[in-house]
Amino acid sequence: MEILIDIILKAGRSAVELALFVLLPVMVVMLSLMRLLEARGVLDWLVARLAPVLKPLGLTGLGVFAALQINFVSFAAPMATLAMMEQRGASDRHIAATLAMVFAMSQANAALPMMTMGLDIALTLAWSLTGGLTAAAATYYLFGRALSTEEGRLDESLHHPVAESAKGVLDVINRAGAEAFKLAVGAIPMLVLSLVIVTALRTSGAIDGLTQLLAPVLAALSIDSALILPTLTKYIAGGTAMMGVMDEMRRAGQISAELLNASAGFLISPFDLPGVAVLISAGRRIAAVWKPAALGACVGIAVRTFGHILGA
Repeated sequence: MEILIDIILKAGRSAVELALFVLLPVMVVMLSLMRLLEARGVLDWLVARLAPVLKPLGLTGLGVFAALQINFVSFAAPMATLAMMEQRGASDRHIAATLAMVFAMSQANAALPMMTMGLDIALTLAWSLTGGLTAAAATYYLFGRALSTEEGRLDESLHHPVAESAKGVLDVINRAGAEAFKLAVGAIPMLVLSLVIVTALRTSGAIDGLTQLLAPVLAALSIDSALILPTLTKYIAGGTAMMGVMDEMRRAGQISAELLNASAGFLISPFDLPGVAVLISAGRRIAAVWKPAALGACVGIAVRTFGHILGA
């Protein structure tokens, strides 16, 4: 019992430190910047010019906005955009392509804080865009080609506050700060639970046993066995939990910056059990197209993985 309490206290301390001293400052700055650009109309301008270019890949103007949200806000941010697409009459085929893109791209709530661990953010964002667009095109033209293309009266305007005065700017920053605090505090329970489970598995020898079992296969594929723990954590508990585990492993010297960057293609995305569950809860039609979207996401993540291996 004493060992369990010690594990819980250490995991809790690590989770709170990571959430409040790493995740929160990064999210406050990035969310404030995004919300100010949104309020000033910069994002509207950008979406209007990118939408015609990306339309052949199966993306609408709102799909472009979802890409910006996943890369610079958090994995949950595109939920509102996906729900908006459903409500405003986007076709099932466009929704599936957008969902696949979101599944395959890097999530800001993990990628941005991991810069402090040595993550090359420029490389990550470049391959995130490449993988996301690949996933959208694969879904639109291959996996989701049988989906309905019927669209309702599509309104792609983005409704948001306007910052035309000092008070308006301050209001936008305050709202962004409150949103960032909510995201950071909301991540603490999952971080604590995942770190407790991971530490318990490590203490009990389960991770060492699994590593020894998989060692021949991993060696044949030239994969470092140190990636077993963060990979299991990521796909079972999500990207934020993986970030917590990776932070501990980096501090302990168990994973190098080079290995972190080489594995970012398949470790940093919302394509995991919690991420998929959260995103498809945005609407009935969104949940109905998750299978073709997931297949397209696999293609996009494969492209990202290959790109990161080459660039590491």
